[in-house]
Amino acid sequence: MALFRRFATVSGYTGLSRVLGLVRDILFARFLGAEDIADVFFVAFRLPNMFRRIFAEGAFNAAFVPLFARRMEEDGEALAKAFAEQALAVLLAALLALTAVAIAAMPWLMYVLAWGFDVKPEKFDLAVELTRITFPYLLFISLAALLGGVLNALYRFAAAAAAPLLLNIFFIAALAVLVPLSGQPGHVLAWTVALAGIAQCLLLVIASRRAGMRLRLVRPRLTPGVRGLWRLMVPGILSAGVLQLNLVITNLIASFEPGAVSKLYYADRLYQLPLGLIGIGLGVVLLPELSRKLRRGARQEAMASLNRGLELAMLFTVPATVALLLIPWPIVVVLYERGAFDRATSDATALAVAAFAAGLPAYVLMKIFQPGFFAQEDTVTPLKISVVSIAVTVVFAVVLFFQFDLGVAGLALATAIGAWVNVTLLVVGLRRREFLDLDRRNRRRLPRIVLASLIMGAALWYLQSALAGWFDLGLWAGIAGLGILVGGGVAAYGAAALALGAVRLSDMKLALGRGS
Repeated sequence: MALFRRFATVSGYTGLSRVLGLVRDILFARFLGAEDIADVFFVAFRLPNMFRRIFAEGAFNAAFVPLFARRMEEDGEALAKAFAEQALAVLLAALLALTAVAIAAMPWLMYVLAWGFDVKPEKFDLAVELTRITFPYLLFISLAALLGGVLNALYRFAAAAAAPLLLNIFFIAALAVLVPLSGQPGHVLAWTVALAGIAQCLLLVIASRRAGMRLRLVRPRLTPGVRGLWRLMVPGILSAGVLQLNLVITNLIASFEPGAVSKLYYADRLYQLPLGLIGIGLGVVLLPELSRKLRRGARQEAMASLNRGLELAMLFTVPATVALLLIPWPIVVVLYERGAFDRATSDATALAVAAFAAGLPAYVLMKIFQPGFFAQEDTVTPLKISVVSIAVTVVFAVVLFFQFDLGVAGLALATAIGAWVNVTLLVVGLRRREFLDLDRRNRRRLPRIVLASLIMGAALWYLQSALAGWFDLGLWAGIAGLGILVGGGVAAYGAAALALGAVRLSDMKLALGRGS
């Protein structure tokens, strides 16, 4: 049950970060709503965030963690540290070059990100200016990601999981104190992003030094180890780039409808809450877990870890999916509807949340199954799968947004469809490698998890009908109503899961180290 304890560490910090992120987004909705300034800032923040996911959290970690874990297992800590220093030097050089080019080419990049802004020149120019301010965030957060990868490979997950807290703390402070006093909220928030990146990097530097990994900055050289890293990274970069292209295309399409970029952001943030708690947390823990077991030749142990990761993921993801499909409107109204965020914006955002939720299990399963390839040092197969899924997403996004006039909900639904295609192909690939086989425990428990979630859904449906009028009676009545919905749903699912045997109290005690 070490897997569960590590998952709990990552998920706990990630959960706290997502709660603070929710507070941040509530403040965004209050002060920015879905107006032009919100559209501009969200685009400015998305570009460095997109490159961070491509170069840092996605491709770099997928390639770096298995190689670093192999050196720790086979060569010892000293050679593993030398490899990390070489990787750090090359990554820093590449990021400095990328940052300089991107800042210089920002007006042309903006046509790729938000072509629709061009109808308002002042909106387009402000987007260029703010994105130039936020882009250095990529540099610092990518260095933090490398240090986090080192710590994760050492089974020290806390610092890397806690680092995102700083971004949300900085945002909340800026929104609560500086934005109301400033006549330029976009500039305040853009500088907040840049400063938060520096703070996150410093936190990981300190944590890695305390872990005995005091990495020196050496001259960048393409050593055999670094070349091997890049051979694995290039397909990973392309794979992650293809997935991020999905976000670029959906935002590009959304930019042709005023306020659509902002609505897409708010909806995305709500489904990202369970995704971050479950999928990302398990993905972070599984990659070094599978890598080190495969390096030892313990293939059956690695498959057992994959099964337990799948069980944990579905235990929390299926009920979260049912809840977001059934009660997105009360959630959006209570969390966002105030200030510049009106009822019409709530209605459109709630539809998008439900559409995203249709793909939530697929998003989480992608995080579970991709490490099965990365741990075997295969980044090419996920690339091929990503190309297929993004093609599906683009076709459905264009058709649903323009042909069927579904707006933001159509874009979210297209993303969900593409995710299901992706995870289906991942399953086929792992099955062909004989690296995915549901064990007896999963075959027994997964159907029971689904049934318990459906029972919870029936309870939510009844409660929502009974409480429908509460959400028009003001903020406190809405908070009380949402609290009853959430509490009732959790109680119904917990009782049903225990009664059906989807989970047992003895499992939880053992996972927490309290069982025999």
